[in-house]
Amino acid sequence: MPRKSDRIRQSDRVPPGALPPVRRFPKSDLKSGFLVSLIALPLCLGIAVASGFPPVAGVLTAIVGGILGGLLGGAPLTIKGPAAGLIVIAVGAVHDLGQGDLVAGYRRALAVGVVAALIQILFGLARAAGVGVAMSPSVVHGMLAAIGVIIIAKQAHIVLGVKPEAETSFGLLAEIPHSLTHANPLILLVGALSLLILFGLPLVRARWSRAVPAPLVVLAVAIPIGLWLHLDRPHDYRFLEANHHLGPEYLVRLPGSLLDAITFPDFSQVFSGTSLQYVAMFALIGTIESTLTVLAVDSMDPAKGSSDLNRDLLAIGAGNLTSAMVGGLPMISEIVRSKANLDSGATTRWSNVCHGAILLLFVALIPGVVQTIPLAALAAMLVYTGFRLASPSEFRHAAHLGWDQLALFLTTLLVTLATDLLIGVAAGLGLKVVLHLARGVPLPAVLRPRPEITRDGAVLRVRVPGAAIFPVLLPLRRVLARADSDVREVVIDVRDAAVVDHTFLARLDELAKELPTATVTVDGLDQLTPVSDHPHATRRRRRT
Repeated sequence: MPRKSDRIRQSDRVPPGALPPVRRFPKSDLKSGFLVSLIALPLCLGIAVASGFPPVAGVLTAIVGGILGGLLGGAPLTIKGPAAGLIVIAVGAVHDLGQGDLVAGYRRALAVGVVAALIQILFGLARAAGVGVAMSPSVVHGMLAAIGVIIIAKQAHIVLGVKPEAETSFGLLAEIPHSLTHANPLILLVGALSLLILFGLPLVRARWSRAVPAPLVVLAVAIPIGLWLHLDRPHDYRFLEANHHLGPEYLVRLPGSLLDAITFPDFSQVFSGTSLQYVAMFALIGTIESTLTVLAVDSMDPAKGSSDLNRDLLAIGAGNLTSAMVGGLPMISEIVRSKANLDSGATTRWSNVCHGAILLLFVALIPGVVQTIPLAALAAMLVYTGFRLASPSEFRHAAHLGWDQLALFLTTLLVTLATDLLIGVAAGLGLKVVLHLARGVPLPAVLRPRPEITRDGAVLRVRVPGAAIFPVLLPLRRVLARADSDVREVVIDVRDAAVVDHTFLARLDELAKELPTATVTVDGLDQLTPVSDHPHATRRRRRT
């Protein structure tokens, strides 16, 4: 029998994609939708600006994601909208496709978004959303850490009120000290106060500090300062015998109406090599991030609901198609706003719909207030987001898991910074395969994993020969998806596996949540030698 510590928790209350019937509109969903919209508004504006899109594009995406994604999606409590994880791809698409013309690059990036959305819809129809389950956590965290570093490298200069000369990530990082010595003092005042609030408010233990979103406090401080500095009109000022400039270029700019914000895609270069590269990145990275976010939100849901990943990917594809056709950013399922949604008491998909509808009212009824937001405050929010993605704890966690996981993390991080996301993720996965082959994993176990299934009454036994590594998760998930309601226990037999890797063990818990009526156990871990002290989130090898 497997040890008690080898038993994997599962949900036994709510089947995938289903929620208890709602007979009336829950007031808690209106409250959570309102609070999430307050958090989303500044973040959506900032993400759009950082992506090279017009500020209103981020809000358009959140409106579409909230209303359309909320009504159609298979993850009712997961908030859809623009996210920091796609900033790097979006800004790269605008610059590379525009070749110096940012407006043309923006419209061509919209066309890329349309094609990527169609591919995501095909992924959903082919029930391929679960591909994200097989992604190595260390590679994913390395990718997210790289995104965080890139965001900090780009947005730190906006916080300082300086336009950098460098274009590469390493160049932008190296230029931060120069921008600091040439900072615009009053713009830096806005940015520094915003950073102080974002980093300091979570440290305050008062009850009110947990009830008020930090981005809202930032706006409450930054907008009055911007009005006091008269950022709406160009003027110069002198500070320490140096002249500096202030003006509307330091504020958010919105079109006169939502109809004016609509921009149509330019398909003239949609099949060029550059466009197809970004289509692949938007479709693959967006799908993987969304899948992992939905699984993470399910684990935080007090009701322990299990989402329908493929239905949710269909909704994200439909939302991305709609968003790109009217000028919006690509959307994914977003973890920060989703957690805020749960913390605010959301119980149904109507919280998502309310968040989108309230954002629509904000932009339609009070555009003047939005246009008083200093860009330095939005940049500070993104710097804070970037720091959380690339915090020192991420490096410590990777190191704790073992040298191989640290190597995967650092390889993905550094290659992404030097090249792009797709190459960085490919480098991380390639290194993982090389490490497995060096440890004696048979090549067929990597290329064509074939778990063996036997049924004994209510017990489904899945034997994993050769190696229990990340490629086997996809056929394993298909096997579990076909398990009928009579199955009460699923036993994953790894006694004949030469290697059981970190990804396999880390993802089993998520696979177990998709079985509402069965318990998942692992048989054979006692015969394996652990590489680190963690019983489930580590690679294990057979004793020799």
